[in-house]
Amino acid sequence: MLMKKVFSLLILFIVFSIAGFSQASKQKLEPAGKWQFEAPYAPEGYTSGIMEFVKAEGKYQGFVSFTGSDYKIPLDRVSVKSDSILVSLYVEGADVPIKLKMVDQEKITGVASSPDGDIPLTATRAKQ
Repeated sequence: MLMKKVFSLLILFIVFSIAGFSQASKQKLEPAGKWQFEAPYAPEGYTSGIMEFVKAEGKYQGFVSFTGSDYKIPLDRVSVKSDSILVSLYVEGADVPIKLKMVDQEKITGVASSPDGDIPLTATRAKQ
């Protein structure tokens, strides 16, 4: 009887330990900050720049500036869920939806769906 209780407690300990370790290994990915992006197949002038995500009052806002310009274009419909980021960029009269995925705390990959087709992009967290 005592052996059965000890065995049961051991099994419970192992189950809770595994659950705790799996939760600890799932770190929360945080997109807030500046990201240097590259989109080599985008039209000239739009191939690189900085994306910035700011979290205020529990909501995200985003901006993009292209290399060679200090002007920050606001990103519309910013949605952050788990490792996915959805935004929309209005540029040259077109609404361009962008789907991003955080690979880890330092890298984002994604696709911008322009009227001319899908444009892959990558971004790395900008060094402070």
